[in-house]
Amino acid sequence: MMETLQQASVSEVIKAAAWQFRADVFRGLRAQNKVLPCKYFYDEIGSALFEQITKLEEYYPTRTELGIMQRHAAEMAGLLGPNCLLIEYGSGSSVKTRLLLNHVLDPTGYIPIDVSGEQLRCSAHALEAEYPDIDVLPLCADFTRPLNIPGCRKPAVRRVVYFPGSTLGNFTTGEAIALLRQTASLCGSDGGLLLGIDLRKDPRVLEAAYNDRQGVTAAFNRNILVRINRELGADFDLDQFAHRAFYNASRVRIEMHLVSRRDQIVRVGSMPFFFAKGESIHTENSHKYSLPALTDLAEASGFTMERIWTDARQYFSVAYFTRGHSVKDSVHSERGGSRTFLPRLEAIPVTL
Repeated sequence: MMETLQQASVSEVIKAAAWQFRADVFRGLRAQNKVLPCKYFYDEIGSALFEQITKLEEYYPTRTELGIMQRHAAEMAGLLGPNCLLIEYGSGSSVKTRLLLNHVLDPTGYIPIDVSGEQLRCSAHALEAEYPDIDVLPLCADFTRPLNIPGCRKPAVRRVVYFPGSTLGNFTTGEAIALLRQTASLCGSDGGLLLGIDLRKDPRVLEAAYNDRQGVTAAFNRNILVRINRELGADFDLDQFAHRAFYNASRVRIEMHLVSRRDQIVRVGSMPFFFAKGESIHTENSHKYSLPALTDLAEASGFTMERIWTDARQYFSVAYFTRGHSVKDSVHSERGGSRTFLPRLEAIPVTL
């Protein structure tokens, strides 16, 4: 029977997570420019809301990435090679993962990692039933922290981390490089990284994706306040905080904020926090990359760019990084189906 693994005992994990949540909330609300880490969106309600977002007409990233995977999963699996251990960051429902597992030759195991324990268990149980010959070892953990990867029954030839969904875009450049360097160490000298990342495009397309007409993204954004109210005894009035998402051209990113509609005092437990009218809590960034910037990112993180696949409009990309030397730094676009060598590098969007 499959067991969801923890980095420590269940009680220790719960206690540490609760302490960290409280510390991050107090630190963020005390800051001159108030901020809350976006990883706290993903409680059970937030995860369900995000699944709704991925199906919205305006939200192109999920269906575009899925289309890339459907068309190129076999080629990607060929690059991963036989007998690999597939490790997924932020696995969620693992929809795109199935496309890889259908093509990878004799994988030794699959380790989905997520902070949302209930969703992790449900998706892992489903995968275990669908792929009985693969060790499915769900790990409830924060992938931004050092990980103890469980062993599988069969030894792996190499480790490959799958990091879809453009989650890396939530990190500043310095944070992204630090995380990918940690990932390079986790993969080892023969390992690889398959990375899904959103690309730069018309700001009107970007802003529509984060301001859907049904208000699901707004509910997702405000849910972080619901969680603080529930878990930390706060008294946020949701109606007094407006969802705002916009493209910051100078930092090449979408920003999400919760904006106070009036002067007000909010208490978290016994601690008061003052909000002026128009003051915001910065809840999320989603940085957008160019193809050359991805090559820069790989090199700065100890990887080499091996291959990039995009959709015809070049809205989204899936990139394969390796630890070894590459002779094929190329991009595969569905625009005519040809490969072209990447232009010389440009700077990664800097937000230090």
